[in-house]
Amino acid sequence: MQHALPPHLLMRLLAVLAIVLAPHGAHLPLWATLLVIAIMIWRSLSVLRRWPPIPRAAKVLLALAAFAGVYASFGRVSGQTAGVVLLVVMAVLKLTELNSRRDLMVLVLLMYFLLITHFLFSQELWTAAYLIFCAVLITGVLIDANHPAAILPLRNSLRLSGRLVAMALPLMVIIFVLFPRIPGPLWGLPSDSGAARTGLSDNMEPGEISSLVESDAVAFRVRFEGKPPANRELYWRGPVFGHFDGHRWDSVLHANAENDTQAKLDGGEVRYEVTLEPQRSHWLFALDLPAAASLPSDAHLDADFELFANGESRERRLYQLESFTQYRLQGEFDDAQRRFYTRLPARSNPRTQALAQQWRAQGLDDQQIIDAALAMFRQQAFFYTLHPPALSRDSVDEFLFDTRKGFCEHYASSFAVLMRAAGIPARIVTGYQGGEKNAVGDYYLVRQSDAHAWTEVWLAPRGWVRIDPTAAVAPQRIERGIGEALENSGDLPAFLDPRRPGYNLRYAFEARWDWINSQWNHWVLGYGPDLQQEFLRRFGIVDWSDMILALTAAVSLVLGGLGIVLLRQFSVPAASDPAQDQWRRLQRRLARVGLTQLAHEGALDFSRRVSIAKPALAASIAQITSLYLQLRYLQTAGTSSNAPSERQLAQAVTALKI
Repeated sequence: MQHALPPHLLMRLLAVLAIVLAPHGAHLPLWATLLVIAIMIWRSLSVLRRWPPIPRAAKVLLALAAFAGVYASFGRVSGQTAGVVLLVVMAVLKLTELNSRRDLMVLVLLMYFLLITHFLFSQELWTAAYLIFCAVLITGVLIDANHPAAILPLRNSLRLSGRLVAMALPLMVIIFVLFPRIPGPLWGLPSDSGAARTGLSDNMEPGEISSLVESDAVAFRVRFEGKPPANRELYWRGPVFGHFDGHRWDSVLHANAENDTQAKLDGGEVRYEVTLEPQRSHWLFALDLPAAASLPSDAHLDADFELFANGESRERRLYQLESFTQYRLQGEFDDAQRRFYTRLPARSNPRTQALAQQWRAQGLDDQQIIDAALAMFRQQAFFYTLHPPALSRDSVDEFLFDTRKGFCEHYASSFAVLMRAAGIPARIVTGYQGGEKNAVGDYYLVRQSDAHAWTEVWLAPRGWVRIDPTAAVAPQRIERGIGEALENSGDLPAFLDPRRPGYNLRYAFEARWDWINSQWNHWVLGYGPDLQQEFLRRFGIVDWSDMILALTAAVSLVLGGLGIVLLRQFSVPAASDPAQDQWRRLQRRLARVGLTQLAHEGALDFSRRVSIAKPALAASIAQITSLYLQLRYLQTAGTSSNAPSERQLAQAVTALKI
């Protein structure tokens, strides 16, 4: 029968299913979203209006159409997104044949499974809180399903389900902390898993970084050991570009991907920990310049000192590094390298090349040419702006001689072209510059808005030297951050503008919320083998056998405790008899003076014997006995208790002076 299940139970099930599926709305194709909404509306109306069931042939056609739709949308029916969409659609199609309690239980179990799929897209703290809330709702439906003959009040169902979930939380925490961790995820995620590609690109052209700066998304968080470096030293090295086609800079493909470049680390040693957000790229950002000896086991430096992971960062990643802010990189340079790093496309940016060649013809050496270029940026009418005019093929010429309005990539690119035109090897380095100290925690927050580009030139015998031409135009960008540099330009993004109403309140809230998230990232999402061993070592647990023993003992204790609580909760309480309690109290007091009630002796006989033995107590004993017999008679007759008499009896026993 279509409506064999109680209508109230079906409606609660539909409401909970909608709440569980709501976050997946961002991942479903439009056709799947419309199908889910249509089926849930149809099922609701069918319950209220008692519509007949959908024919079996129509159900089969719907299932086949949904399967084909997923395949057409993703080219597969497996994988993260495609698999989740297929699961969501098929779970909703189950509503078309929801006729029995067995069907209901299948859908309830599917909803529990659907909760897990949310973690494939987000592992934030709010996601965990939302899913615990959903688990309470699903458990409430499960409780209702086991009471088909009666309608439980919603409050009662939720209260009981909340208690059940709360009882499971200690067990969840124990298993999380003590279950032995293994490196990496428990299963290999498919190729379409992880967050969408964010952050820096594998090439750079005008407008590439300025568009990224308008995002307040977090790139990574950094926790320093000891005193952090000054803001002007916080250059986080990322992609390095050595090939220029006249408009765009691209990476260099080295024959030997491993680092074979000599780097002399002179000083400014800094130890720190980075929590990198998912970005679906191989780059790991490091303070310029990382020490090769401190690299994670699954990372390496290439010839340009780019730090690469062996796989894409599809998940949040925690790693520790050691860097040196004073260094000499590649003190020797051969002719082939010099030709490559001074190469420019023929007939591109002719005015820029002519200017550099003019400086060289004046007899200026390499350092003087660098100073001349920086002086031009510093002294002439160049503007630092987030929204520069669009540039065509000869972008450097247009920027230097026409628009003179640009962002960091414009200044870095034009400076590098000037150097190459003058015969000085040059390349572009992109990454992040600076960072904002969290007002609550002891770590720095580096956002996408801190994305930056600078230049490296090769000078004998110093090797590659960092030159940041942006500092010549907007020195406050390097000293105090992007917000200071754009404060009076009219280009400042809203999240960086302290003049916006409510900025201080928003900043304070975001600082505290980010600190909470950083703790979640470190202690929960970053709780891998190393952190687990470090944490458990404090309690004397040093190896796997100790962990298994501790896990077994803790689980047994928790389950035993829960069992005792449940037994006491459902045990039949002993009947309360206030009169009998007071009589026993009297017996204990009289026993201290040798007057004990015998087994065959009733209350009246005992009171007479006490009165004979203790004449001074006769009146009080007679009053107590009368009250006791009266209360016992009333209770035996089934009459409701007499509270005033109970209080009078308790007072009389207390007042008795033996």
